[in-house]
Amino acid sequence: MKTGMNVVRKVISLLVVLTLLVPLAGEVAVMPASAVTQAEIDDLKDQAADLDSQRAELQQQLKAIQADKSKALEKKRLLEQQMNATQAEINNIQTQIQKYSELITQKEGELAQAEEQEQQLYEEFCQRVRYMEEEGEVSYWSILFSSSDFSDLLDNFMMVEEIIDYDNSVMEELLALQEQIKADKADLENSKAEQEAAKVKQVAAQEALKDQESQVDALLEEINGQEELVKEAEAELRAAANAVDDEIKRLEQEMADQIGNVPSESGFLWPLPSSRNTLSSLFGTRKDPFTGRPGNHTGIDVPAPKNTPIYAAKSGVVTTSVYGSGSSWSYGNYVVVSHSDGTSTLYAHMNSRAVSKGETVSQGQVVGYVGTTGRSTGNHLHFEVRVHGTRKDPVDYFGDKTLYYRSGGKTVLLPH
Repeated sequence: MKTGMNVVRKVISLLVVLTLLVPLAGEVAVMPASAVTQAEIDDLKDQAADLDSQRAELQQQLKAIQADKSKALEKKRLLEQQMNATQAEINNIQTQIQKYSELITQKEGELAQAEEQEQQLYEEFCQRVRYMEEEGEVSYWSILFSSSDFSDLLDNFMMVEEIIDYDNSVMEELLALQEQIKADKADLENSKAEQEAAKVKQVAAQEALKDQESQVDALLEEINGQEELVKEAEAELRAAANAVDDEIKRLEQEMADQIGNVPSESGFLWPLPSSRNTLSSLFGTRKDPFTGRPGNHTGIDVPAPKNTPIYAAKSGVVTTSVYGSGSSWSYGNYVVVSHSDGTSTLYAHMNSRAVSKGETVSQGQVVGYVGTTGRSTGNHLHFEVRVHGTRKDPVDYFGDKTLYYRSGGKTVLLPH
């Protein structure tokens, strides 16, 4: 009878222990993997640092030729490269700021979850202690002394040991949660501080860009006021056009399959807003704006305010999107879109480009914004059309559009 009672008591005790353990047996929920990591932001910061170094190096080159009046075009080129690096840095920092916002939101969610788990664990533990007090099982010694024999004592000892181990694990879990909360708060504050620092750096870069733009404007006035700028200006322009021709052909061969998969419209869309329909330079022979001597113009020039959107004349694939280097610096920031019907369109002197090499664009999509980069003395779009690699007069492809030509202070209707 005594043995039977012991068995019953042990079963009841075990059930009580299990009842107490079950509510607390679950592990702390694992935080979901972050969509944004600090490593991603650190990579962006490294890229921004590289861009900042580029700006500093270009500044040193500018200082070296600052007093040389004959280097006006070289100064303009260096300033434009510096502006491109500054704008890229501004864009990079903006991405950093956005990533920080996402990271902060994640960390706030993780912190709230950890605090909720800590509170829940603490309340459940307190509830367990109250339950034991109410059931009169506060003292582990009383459990041991209630043993009826040595075997019963060993059983009770093992049961008490399990309870103590569990109590210790709960306390360790609470302490771990508190440390996690402390670390989460520190990380959150650090992310907020770094985001604010990024904002300050972005403002500084924006101010630097404004200063660089002002320097370019001053240079343009200086350039326009000089009788001769570069003795070999015409040769440079021809070299640039030929270099671009060769590059377009090479890239179109390289990307032929991709270009062929993008259907091309039969007609061309005017690449600027319809109101911008007055040309300042025509295709073919014209007076070079730098030297004043007759030269061969490879496209048409359409004046427009800075940052006027430029549209793709046809659907196609972007085969070039760069700031020109070497002889192709004449084009400044320029984009070439190649079309599946064998034509290609070139958009030059952009203030900034909106597409990248390899990107598929639709007719009417913005590919960049009007500027005066490269061999340019004012904001305008330099637009070229090539058919199977041969430059053609772009005007011929807009027969249904009313176009004007302004020269010598007069504006006339352009017959075409």
